[in-house]
Amino acid sequence: MHWTIKDLFTVTFTLFAVIDIVGSIPVLISLKTKLGGINEFRATIISGVLMILFLFIGEPFLNLLGLDVGSFAVGGSIIIFLLGLEMVLGLEFFKSEKDVRAATVVPIAFPLIAGSGTLTTIISLKAIYLQSTVLFAILINLVVVFTVLKSLRFIEHILGPAGLIAVRKFFGVVLLAIAVKIFATNAHELIK
Repeated sequence: MHWTIKDLFTVTFTLFAVIDIVGSIPVLISLKTKLGGINEFRATIISGVLMILFLFIGEPFLNLLGLDVGSFAVGGSIIIFLLGLEMVLGLEFFKSEKDVRAATVVPIAFPLIAGSGTLTTIISLKAIYLQSTVLFAILINLVVVFTVLKSLRFIEHILGPAGLIAVRKFFGVVLLAIAVKIFATNAHELIK
């Protein structure tokens, strides 16, 4: 099996939708105001390390817990589905930590950028696509994350409140479709 541009695009877009850096802009802007700034490079590096670590050692870690990738992918698809519902319906299923001390690590790098949904998605994608494809998609998304963090005010000004809501809802629908695909791809293995 070899990787294709189509696979890379699918994985990159999936991670982009799950990371939802655009949907996090309002939260990031309020944190930046409260803290007097965000260390964009450090937040990007820490979240990248978490994602890449999970890509490479997530599966052995699951094996240690007696789980297989298919089971984790199905569990992950349910989380991705809930994230999509959260974005589309404007509900909050996953409560985020409100403590802003050490904000570069918590809550910016984790869970806003490399949260449980992102880490779960990485393992779920690894069950379908090549590891190198997922790694490259992570790196592309880290560039996007850094760019967004660097230009928060500009993006907020361009999109406006209505634009931010529309983008978030669009990515929510995309996530719902991705969750259904991951579930359908892996669930039949568990039923056998």
